[in-house]
Amino acid sequence: MKKEVLIETSARHVHVSREALDILFGEGYELTKKKDLSQPGQYACEERVAVIGPKGQFPAVSILGPVRPATQVEISASDARSIGVVAPVRESGDIANSGACKIVGPKGEVEIEDGVIVAKRHIHMTPADAENYGLADKQIVNVKIESAERTLIFGDVVVRVHPNFALAMHIDTDESNAVMPAAGTMGEIL
Repeated sequence: MKKEVLIETSARHVHVSREALDILFGEGYELTKKKDLSQPGQYACEERVAVIGPKGQFPAVSILGPVRPATQVEISASDARSIGVVAPVRESGDIANSGACKIVGPKGEVEIEDGVIVAKRHIHMTPADAENYGLADKQIVNVKIESAERTLIFGDVVVRVHPNFALAMHIDTDESNAVMPAAGTMGEIL
């Protein structure tokens, strides 16, 4: 049986805590849903913020909702270099001793000492998907992605299993540029 997974590119984005949202947009502000994302309950917001590092900035970075327990900025390795930020490769939520930056919104700014990461490439799946594919949470796998001119195999892909997930592999923009997948491209878990 072929173990296929939809390939999705995750561009730079910010997750904000309630405290950060209040500072950036004003006390009690609520995020405005722009569109749902593939992962249930996750959505892109109308709101954008500036992410500023020592060497440069991205003036209009999307916020993804809903509000999170901690503020986190996910960028590619190329993004990190361009604004002068140290961003280790980590799983989402693993922000201890990660990169620092300033986030600026229309009402205020937040300096985060930890929270800037390059997201580790990963596959979201339900427990039923994991059982069907013979995989386990936190297992590391390889995924082959075929494209017209740049087929490759990604190693070090972490499997993330949760009942609220939908089956999809997330790669950042650097990784996506390396393989140039068309919309709807499927990868094969090896």
